[in-house]
Amino acid sequence: MSGEATPFPQDLSAEADSLIQDLAQSGGDSPADTGPQEPVSGDPAAAAAEAAGQPPAQRLAAELETLRREHETLRSQYMRIAADFDNFRKRQSRDQEDLRLQIACSTLSEILPVVDNFDRARQQLDPQSEEAQALHRSYQNLYKQLVEAFKQLGVAPMRVEGEPFDPNLHEAVLREPSDLVNEDLVIEELQRGYQLNGRVLRHALVKVSMGPGPGASQGAPPLAQDGTAGGEESS
Repeated sequence: MSGEATPFPQDLSAEADSLIQDLAQSGGDSPADTGPQEPVSGDPAAAAAEAAGQPPAQRLAAELETLRREHETLRSQYMRIAADFDNFRKRQSRDQEDLRLQIACSTLSEILPVVDNFDRARQQLDPQSEEAQALHRSYQNLYKQLVEAFKQLGVAPMRVEGEPFDPNLHEAVLREPSDLVNEDLVIEELQRGYQLNGRVLRHALVKVSMGPGPGASQGAPPLAQDGTAGGEESS
């Protein structure tokens, strides 16, 4: 073998230059960077199960447990919404009933003075002539129709004379001593009170007894609630 260097073939040198230019144009990516990639699964849970090596049965059991928890959550939300709606419906019904009663009370209270005037006229007038009696019967029939309409609406008059004074039903206008009626009993009705289905439509204006006065006899028998002496017998 001679000591002279073997010249580099020209075709190999050109091929090397071409390869260097291709690498420079591609940004220096290595062949390993452009290798094939594994497809990504569309189901994250399935991909995680496959990556962990979990069997399909266990994966389905986990999914079933998740669905059960979601079902219980939705069921609890539905029950709360149903209960809230039922309470709302009951509250609306009560509010409508209260509003109806308020409107009825307001309207009927405006008509009560008319009933009072009819009642006063009935008590005070005493017609003598035939014509006056015919007129009296005419407006008495009108008064009866008005009272009947009130009854159909649930309006009822209070009966207060001789009853214990009740501030929820009565309004005491006068208080006076009485030797015949015990203390805190209604002596007289000054203006009739009315109730609407058990609800006070108008308080009765009454006169209330204060009991025997300071000059009453000390030895007098006690009074009964009806105003008679305790030792007397009613006929």
